[in-house]
Amino acid sequence: MPLDAPLFEQSAAPVVPLAQVMGSLSHALDLTEGQPAGHCIRSCWIGLHIGRRLGLEDAALGDLYYAILLKDLGCSSNAARVAQLYLTDDLRFKRDSKFLGDATGPALRFIMEHTGRGSGLMERLRTTFKVIRESGDIVQELIETRCERGAGIAHQLRFAQPVSEAVRCLDEHWDGGGRPSGLRGRSIPLFARIALLAQVVDVFFTGSGQTAACDEVRARTGTWFDPEVAAAFHAVAESPRFWSMLASENVGQAVLDLEPGQRMIAVDDDYLDDIASAFAQVVDAKSPFTSGHSTRVAGFTALLGKRLGLDAPALQRLKRAALLHDVGKLGVSNLILDKPGKLDASEWEAMRQHPVHSQRILSRMSCFGELAEVGGAHHERLDGKGYPHGLDASQISFATRIVTTADVCDALSATRPYREAMPVHKMLDVMGADVGTAFDPDCFDALRGMAKDPEFLAVM
Repeated sequence: MPLDAPLFEQSAAPVVPLAQVMGSLSHALDLTEGQPAGHCIRSCWIGLHIGRRLGLEDAALGDLYYAILLKDLGCSSNAARVAQLYLTDDLRFKRDSKFLGDATGPALRFIMEHTGRGSGLMERLRTTFKVIRESGDIVQELIETRCERGAGIAHQLRFAQPVSEAVRCLDEHWDGGGRPSGLRGRSIPLFARIALLAQVVDVFFTGSGQTAACDEVRARTGTWFDPEVAAAFHAVAESPRFWSMLASENVGQAVLDLEPGQRMIAVDDDYLDDIASAFAQVVDAKSPFTSGHSTRVAGFTALLGKRLGLDAPALQRLKRAALLHDVGKLGVSNLILDKPGKLDASEWEAMRQHPVHSQRILSRMSCFGELAEVGGAHHERLDGKGYPHGLDASQISFATRIVTTADVCDALSATRPYREAMPVHKMLDVMGADVGTAFDPDCFDALRGMAKDPEFLAVM
């Protein structure tokens, strides 16, 4: 492949509205919570209508908009612990737990039904009793991890304190029975009170319909929900258009068309870099074995691109693609990501879908067009034996080839649940055996040539 050919078709990423970028990336957050696609978008539609009914001013509505879109920023950070503590599929566990209220009976049935699925009888019983005995501490740990991590990432994304505080306090309840801090009543930020109710409404509406959603709000008013926020919701719920749009495939566009989404908060190249870096942390938090993976792949990618003679704008965009190439892994269970042994056929098929998820998420944004291609093809091989689509050399871009080389370099030189990290010389030997079939020869030559450079070793 000629090295003097343009790496990307566009010379620079366009300036785009912040709402488009965050709305698109919110689909990645839906994945890690096991929610149907568009959950955060629909929650935003619900919450903004409640905010309007409450008479919030325009600036407050703008903060509420992003607080709800990004309410699940920290959810990937406890996924591995959920799988480890409950011996279960974290995606299914999180999805089903959204239907739980405060009643002890259903909570115990949930634990018994979801803990140790697929484990032997004795191991399942031991784990179930341990979870029940230590449930308070376990729930506190999981929620605290998620809330603190999410609030920190919201701050990295340049959002104001009201947004990060709403993310931090999403699971606080009106009666003081929530977590992580046991806040009560109006000490809970208003945006968090609205986001929690909006989230529950979408879960029950999507799962069981309008009546079920309204009934659930009534049942939790005064315990989970602020009565004033609940009253505003019931007033909004009288509108047939509110529900028809919530059920429509056009709800995403409708959320973008809401006034906060129309404000032109420009996202330039530097801001896109910050966004990519923040979401890379969301991705890497999914598994302890991928901690720092996306950042290291981006570092290796930048060094490879520089050695291959790419100019600064191309390097910037290539690094961004590397940061987000694995965003689809948020949709893979940690039982698979962290499995110490060989994957079975169904597990392997689920793993093979993560590039598909990456491509779908990133293709929602025009500014991330080339990133979507890289995300969808970084496990393809030049000989056509890769996945998910079996592309061959004629269909794999040079940008993708660079990221693939960097990705495998880091995967081999880092510890995985099924093996120890390889030293550099062994990593090069393993990759070298597949040059021309899996890896681009020019990319591999660049990798081998820089393997002893201090910059390369610093990334590792």
